[in-house]
Amino acid sequence: MPSPEFTAEPSSNDTAERDFTPGDVPVLHSPASGADGAPLTYDVIIAGCGPTGAMLAAELRLHDVRVLVLEKETEPVSFVRVVGLHMRSIELMAMRGLLDRMLEHGRQRPAAGFFAAITKPAPKDLDSAHAYMVGIPQPVIVNLLEEHAMQLGAQVRRGCAVADFEQDDEGVTVELADGEQLRSRYLVGCDGGRSTVRKLLGVGFPGEPSRTETLMGEMEMGVPQEEIAAKVTEIHETDKRFDLRPFGEGVYRVVIPVGGVSDREEPPTLEDFRQQLRAIAGTDFGVHSPRWLSRFGDATRLAERYRVGRVLLAGDAAHIHPPTGGQGLNLGVQDAFNLGWKLAAQIRGWAPATLLDTYQAERHPVAEDVLDNTRAQMELHSTEPGPQAVRRLLAELMDFDEVNRYLIEKITAIGIRYDFGAGPDLLGRRLRDIDVKQGNLYGLLHRGRGLLLDRTERLTAGGWSDRVDHLADPTAALDVPCVLLRPDGHVAWIGDDQKDLDAHLSRWFGKPAD
Repeated sequence: MPSPEFTAEPSSNDTAERDFTPGDVPVLHSPASGADGAPLTYDVIIAGCGPTGAMLAAELRLHDVRVLVLEKETEPVSFVRVVGLHMRSIELMAMRGLLDRMLEHGRQRPAAGFFAAITKPAPKDLDSAHAYMVGIPQPVIVNLLEEHAMQLGAQVRRGCAVADFEQDDEGVTVELADGEQLRSRYLVGCDGGRSTVRKLLGVGFPGEPSRTETLMGEMEMGVPQEEIAAKVTEIHETDKRFDLRPFGEGVYRVVIPVGGVSDREEPPTLEDFRQQLRAIAGTDFGVHSPRWLSRFGDATRLAERYRVGRVLLAGDAAHIHPPTGGQGLNLGVQDAFNLGWKLAAQIRGWAPATLLDTYQAERHPVAEDVLDNTRAQMELHSTEPGPQAVRRLLAELMDFDEVNRYLIEKITAIGIRYDFGAGPDLLGRRLRDIDVKQGNLYGLLHRGRGLLLDRTERLTAGGWSDRVDHLADPTAALDVPCVLLRPDGHVAWIGDDQKDLDAHLSRWFGKPAD
């Protein structure tokens, strides 16, 4: 009988293949090289050090993958846009031991009012141990994830933009804007909606262009808060996109819808805000002393492919959509979480033949669904009588617990179920953070490995124990005998038969070690 204690083997650190110390310039000692004979210096180069790129770098480093992140900006962004981490992203942070750091800099908020800003309380007993949202400045998220990746050994180079690349059977040659050339096994474009990597790759980005714009910024107001609040309440009767919200001493977050689309690429001016405030509210509220000003459109586009050979796309490079529902950053981070362990498995040499293809197979439909629900939400934000009537009807339907629950699970991504074939409803879903004898489940997933949670105390991870941890715990809060979790927390198998388990270990984790 296997030991009832949590068992694991360390990740491979074969010095014949790898010799890396965080902070050193990594050099690959294997004979692999490109068509020109140049050594493959990195395993993965990531273009873009936003939330998606930084998360992906950290996930890869958990598996000893040599990572270089290239960020074209020399300094982090100066403006402080607060974003919301939804339940699924909060769970991912808990799985990697990052949640406490996020909570130190964020603010917990109720899990409600996500869909088209229709204010309904969250239903009881949502399927998550983290049934709340965390409001946190986006630069803080990026900084924390970047620090996490660097602590694990990733390199980040700022002021370096990808200008071109060429791939071959062995890897990718990446050319920087200054002419420097780098070699890696794979390249991942996490470089935003205007992705250079996607454009150079020639991947189509179909969808709809922006029809409207929104001005967003932070600035001080010259009138009393009571007057501002009254006017916002009045305007909200017909226009949910307009918002002036206190954000610190005397400072307001300002969100103003604009009819039409500007052809200017530069940020808006304070005068643009004043003019639009007068047009909508009849006053500019005496706005002054802006901290930052920006504009964004409602373009909705989805990359036709997430992978071409050794080049992949993630985050906004793969999909863009309006920010309603606050799903964009979350979708990108979840892309990285799905891709990281699969790409690492490919590089480490144990990936099953089709594992990397499951990245697009699983994440492309998720993005399609997000694009569709943001399209729907944008229609519900319209001030026209028809959309307003639909909005009122939906608000009534959301009084039904099932409808409200369905929409919250959709926006927060806890309702996602990947298609792993026929089986119980739990198969393909992520497993919530449950109690186990060593504390909590997510605390066992910090290293980014698979996990066999065994209530029978009869099973074993066997020849896969270098990739899959084993916890024999008959007291685990599960209503099934055993589950096999992928490194991203999704349930890959349910059962109690060792032979069946071995088949699924092979499916997801390749051939057993000799």
